[in-house]
Amino acid sequence: MQALLIAGLAGALFVAAYFTYGRWVARRIFGLRADARTPAVELEDGRDFCPTKKSIVFGHHFTSIAGTGPIVGPAIAVMWGWVPAILWVVIGAIFIGAVHDMGSMVVSVRNKGRSIGDIAGDLLGPRVRLIFLAVLVMGLWIVLAIFGLVIAAVLKQYPGAIFPVLVQAPLAIVIGLLVHRRGGSIVLPSIVALAIMYASVIWGDWGPLHAFNVYLAAQPIWMWTIGLLAYAYVASVLPVWMLLQPRDYINALQLLSALGLLVAGLVVAATIGGIGDVTETVNAAGQTVREVERLPLEMVGPAVNLHPKGAPPMIPILFITIACGAISGFHCLVASGTTSKQICSETDAQTIGYGGMLTEGFLATLVILACAAGLGLGVTKQVGPGRTYSPTIATGTISDTSLIVLRGAHGASPPGAIELMMRVPTSDNYIDEIYTANIGSWVTTPNGSARLVNRPPPTTVELRGKLAFNKQYESWGAAGSLGAKVGAFVDGAANLIRSIGVSGSVAVALMGVLVASFAGTTMDTACRLQRYVIQELSRTFLPRVTESQCEKCGYDCVGLDAGVACPECGELRTAGEAGVAVERRLAAWWNPFKWLATVHGATLFAVITAAVLAAIPAPGQSLSLANAGQGGLILWPLFGATNQLLAGLAFLVIASWLIAKRKPVWFIAAPTVLMVVIPAWALIWQTFVGGEGNPAWVADGKWLLVGIAGVTLALEGWLVVEVVIRLAGRRNAGLVK
Repeated sequence: MQALLIAGLAGALFVAAYFTYGRWVARRIFGLRADARTPAVELEDGRDFCPTKKSIVFGHHFTSIAGTGPIVGPAIAVMWGWVPAILWVVIGAIFIGAVHDMGSMVVSVRNKGRSIGDIAGDLLGPRVRLIFLAVLVMGLWIVLAIFGLVIAAVLKQYPGAIFPVLVQAPLAIVIGLLVHRRGGSIVLPSIVALAIMYASVIWGDWGPLHAFNVYLAAQPIWMWTIGLLAYAYVASVLPVWMLLQPRDYINALQLLSALGLLVAGLVVAATIGGIGDVTETVNAAGQTVREVERLPLEMVGPAVNLHPKGAPPMIPILFITIACGAISGFHCLVASGTTSKQICSETDAQTIGYGGMLTEGFLATLVILACAAGLGLGVTKQVGPGRTYSPTIATGTISDTSLIVLRGAHGASPPGAIELMMRVPTSDNYIDEIYTANIGSWVTTPNGSARLVNRPPPTTVELRGKLAFNKQYESWGAAGSLGAKVGAFVDGAANLIRSIGVSGSVAVALMGVLVASFAGTTMDTACRLQRYVIQELSRTFLPRVTESQCEKCGYDCVGLDAGVACPECGELRTAGEAGVAVERRLAAWWNPFKWLATVHGATLFAVITAAVLAAIPAPGQSLSLANAGQGGLILWPLFGATNQLLAGLAFLVIASWLIAKRKPVWFIAAPTVLMVVIPAWALIWQTFVGGEGNPAWVADGKWLLVGIAGVTLALEGWLVVEVVIRLAGRRNAGLVK
């Protein structure tokens, strides 16, 4: 019942915050108006600027910002205890993350849908703009390289999710074409799409589809990475209404309905118990009786654990481990990059920006509960041979944290007997408590129960209660791998969904699809965002022109209306902004920035550079085709701190805009300082300090990480100084509308 109360309280706080604090910030601070013309309406081009219904934009925004962040972050941070994790998610989402997302969106909407990095140049000067855009390019470069690996790893770990994920793209294109060209209600297509996607989850691993899934799961990582980056390229250059919007929308429907199932499972498991073993017996009348064992749902994870084995210090690392779910700098890119170009009304920013972040916070809450409570309903682990004890063989490992060792005696009596050893720490030593049972029978201990399913390698063990959590989180290193983090959530969430009668295989496939779909939507959105940023950055190095110049020859046509011929070359003047087109035409053909300022040039650069990074083997692996595709892991340790630092920089831009508009900034003063200081602190700790099990990058000789971290810290310091000087000198400049 404790887990249900936590979820209910968190949900109530999120709802209350939306209608109180969120409404106050939207109306009193940003002054959102329903009648204001948005960039989607004013600059509609059918590709990027596309006015869209609020529900569809919410689906795009929510699935894009969520990704796997609110899953993998909380799934590892729960090692420090579920109390600090929940507190950071709830407080962070309400007062920091949601304000950051809505603020980034509003500033972009008020500035023709430009990105937060581009707007920084108007508010804080050209140097700040270059610094900001450079940080964005590096962050998105890592995201593109790593998310191909994330999706591949998830699908290889859960092959039953492959077909359901692949079927989403063609289904989205069909929905996009129907809705865009024929118009009308989205309700019926939504219902049909949702039914097809759930059917693909239920039956997507049957018969020939199982062989198809297994075949694709067996392909090497580099093939998956290339295929996914190719998909990201196509998704980035297609009109936003054709693939990005409908895919994210139908994904949101599936994901939100899956969260509904998760909540229903949590309610059932907390009230009547989760499903354990199902046995069938024949009664005296010859009838088959099916009995379901209901297991109590308990918080098996620690409330607070300040020193998990091998873990870095909770402060400041917790605040960069849980990013999405509390606050994430990546969100400012989505809010000011794609979402701001689609909303029809300014007032939609509260629902999409503030409400989307609160929804993600609730998702992160459920992830924490799935790991801290759902795992206790049972997990199956495969363990290799551990230490040898004559005349027995251990099938697990012993550590210093009350973990288990299952072992089977060679000449045991009765045959097949096993022993479960609990190593319990005392004040000055350890006590080994031994429990005995037959293979297949449950061994009950004060910390849960276990049974050995089979002895031959790989040895399979089933665990329940705290034993399940302790085995999943043996150490920071063991729990920190991608497979372990995703597996903790998938296993715990599937246990909860099983409580309402969903089969285990379908529940696991559903959660696998959820994780892979989140990662997929983030990947294609990140590619489009990288294209925007590269285009904006490239235009900085093109010849400076004005909108009055002729698109063909550059002649100054000031005073001439659209449709009037240029007096120099006869080219007709076009409506709207011609600046970008003029810059491209006036640049020499050999100027690389001319091509990088185009849609396809910028997208190709984004995809190729991500592929180059991904092609490098992971740290410690030799250079070979078999090891290719995991190069994103080289720079991934930088992402947590740099991502959160980006949130601090976005807050500086939002604060500068509010000051220019003579608006109060006191409500974001503390979040701004927190998100500038904490990521820098974490980056300094990772680079120069380190600890047991987490050596500093300097001590470990990781000079590439040291170099990039040093440059990042220097850029942050430089940017903060520029901001202070700019605001002190031109506090009320009011440079933007």
